[in-house]
Amino acid sequence: MALLIIPITCFVIPLATSQTCQTPDDFVAATSPGHVIIGGLFAIHEKMLSSEDYPRRPEIQKCVGFEISIFLQTLAMIHSIEMINNSTLLSGIKLGYEIYDTCTEVTVAMAAALRFLSKFNSSGEIMEFKCDYSSYMPRVKAVIGAGYSEITMAVSRMLNLQLMPQVSYESTAEILSDKIRFPSFLRTVPSDFYQTKAMAHLIEKSGWNWIGIIATDDDYGQMALNTFAVQTTANNVCIAFKEVLPAFLSDNTIEVRINETLEKIIAEAQLLDALKNVTFTDEGNSFHFDAHGDMNTGYDVVLWKEIDGHLTITKIAQYDLKNDVFIITDQETKNEFRNLKQIQSKCSKECSPGQMKKTTRSQHICCYECVNCPENHYSNQTDMDHCLLCNNETQWAPVRSTACFEKEVEYLSWNDSLAILLLALSLLGIMFVLAIGIIFTRNLNTPVVKSSGGLLVCYVILLCHFLNFASTGFFIGEPQDFTCKTRQTFFGVSFTLCISCILVKSLKILLAFSFDPKLQNFLKCLYKPIPIIFTCTGIQVAICTIWLIFAAPAVEENVSLPRVIILECEEGSILAFGIMLGYIAILAFICFVFAFKGRKLPENYNEAKFITFGMLIYFIAWITFVPVYATTFGKYLPAVEIIVILISNYGILCCTFFPKCYVILYKQETNTKSAFLKMIYSYSSHSASSLAMSHVSLDSSSSNITATNPSSSGRPAAWQESRDIQAQAFAHIRRENAASMSKTLPRKRMSSI
Repeated sequence: MALLIIPITCFVIPLATSQTCQTPDDFVAATSPGHVIIGGLFAIHEKMLSSEDYPRRPEIQKCVGFEISIFLQTLAMIHSIEMINNSTLLSGIKLGYEIYDTCTEVTVAMAAALRFLSKFNSSGEIMEFKCDYSSYMPRVKAVIGAGYSEITMAVSRMLNLQLMPQVSYESTAEILSDKIRFPSFLRTVPSDFYQTKAMAHLIEKSGWNWIGIIATDDDYGQMALNTFAVQTTANNVCIAFKEVLPAFLSDNTIEVRINETLEKIIAEAQLLDALKNVTFTDEGNSFHFDAHGDMNTGYDVVLWKEIDGHLTITKIAQYDLKNDVFIITDQETKNEFRNLKQIQSKCSKECSPGQMKKTTRSQHICCYECVNCPENHYSNQTDMDHCLLCNNETQWAPVRSTACFEKEVEYLSWNDSLAILLLALSLLGIMFVLAIGIIFTRNLNTPVVKSSGGLLVCYVILLCHFLNFASTGFFIGEPQDFTCKTRQTFFGVSFTLCISCILVKSLKILLAFSFDPKLQNFLKCLYKPIPIIFTCTGIQVAICTIWLIFAAPAVEENVSLPRVIILECEEGSILAFGIMLGYIAILAFICFVFAFKGRKLPENYNEAKFITFGMLIYFIAWITFVPVYATTFGKYLPAVEIIVILISNYGILCCTFFPKCYVILYKQETNTKSAFLKMIYSYSSHSASSLAMSHVSLDSSSSNITATNPSSSGRPAAWQESRDIQAQAFAHIRRENAASMSKTLPRKRMSSI
């Protein structure tokens, strides 16, 4: 302690008197000679008084506001140097010191720096100006300090002239890590970059996003403020306010740890490099300077709590710079650390998953409203800025969804209620076809069956109806390439064959009961049953073959619906599909025309009238099909075509065969050869009489035109003469009518009908 008495005395006298500096020696706070002098810069006083002189003189004024904590740091430096001198660490070398009070003022610190840079052993304390200071021997070899970053930066720029090592115990400004501007600067505290990073990390872990910042108005405070603002903004934390306070305020309630700055000093020429490579341990922890001159220390996270009116400071964690984590030592402090999350510091309530933030008109991004994610969007975290879009082709999501869901694949399945109903109707139609086939087979030789074209024609037509009903099965179930290509062509060819056979029947009926010689000759030339059937069906086969070769139907996934994927058959070419249906419609129209001309046939042989009704049903069904098919989509689209196929098929089947089955089963007295001949003879007689009456009408018209008007007195004689002429004409017509009947209805043709 004896070694400290004199220096302390030297401190106390000037501090107590606080006189204005008169000579450079008066400016020194504490000094001790030695072979190697180490400078020191400490803000022992809070501030320097302003000069009352006007104009102001360029002199150093007295300082006021004694800081005991900084004074203790100064004593720590002196004590460390004395301990080194009393040890064998530097054999034969004594360390001296020259410590200055900066008075928390840059101007005073700059004056001290000028003295540090003055030439060694110079009586006049002269600082020489040189272009190269490699051989220059300054008064001081290294400098400890200063505390405030603003003062340190000013001093360091001067010390850079001679690359004099400067080790700060308290300056944490991030800019001091720049080795281009501050190449000789080192420090034993972390950079503010890590301090602000740790603070931002702590705020994030506490769940806060609405904070205020208080900083000092010096370089240290401004730079820390800017760095912290950038880091908090990156974490979506909003700054509610920024308050700047005067820089140099004393606070004696905060404990300041005294850092032992030097453990080893080596040769003077390699002092800066040696300092950069210094490594020492404390309580099992190793410390060293990094490439930026920063010490690899961390921070203590302290909690200020007011208990019974007294403010207490508790360490709750330690921040590790290297791993960017908080280290908690015990369970009690761990609970304190967790309790930070219970402190609410948010501008808006956090948005739950399934919602997104909608910023309000406020300038802060932390002030927002929570809105639900729309359909087909989702959010799976809290406070998401926007909702994520689902894959619309394979996924969907309801409103306020936290995840996307896979779309369900749908098609007209076999267990669907509508599909079951349609299949039941198809099976019922097949049963009708089989029943009609059995009835016609058992009544093969009856006039009704013979007049229908014989069993072969009936079998072909019934087979076509059977295939039409069976084709509906290709429209149900999961679509496959085979079923897509088969269903339309299968139906088209079978239905065309059916219409072709009915067309031949209509042509035959019209030929059998036509009494116009010219029309009869034309129909005889046209009536070629087998070529007509093969030609009409062959054209449809060609249309379907070209369709399958150049634009075949295929399976397609319809993803236009929001929640399901419709597996359907894409027809390949709407034009080919339309040509196929249009060709059937043309044949049906020709068949309708032929049947319509024969609609006034005998009552028991009125097949043409029923064929007309069947074609009308077909037209109504398929005309309705076009707009319905064009405006319907979804899994029930195939059901629309199935319904139309069933309606048209049932219509033609019922109109073609049901009346004949009714005659066979319930009108057996009319299903005889004699009844048919009698009916045909009656119809033919009526037709011939109608033709003769038309001739008489023409002859009568001619007679009336050529006759003269008789006198009133001769009317009875003329009227009698007219009646005689008419009687003779009717007798003549009846004879001609009988002859015409014998020519028009020969026996051979009567028997065939």
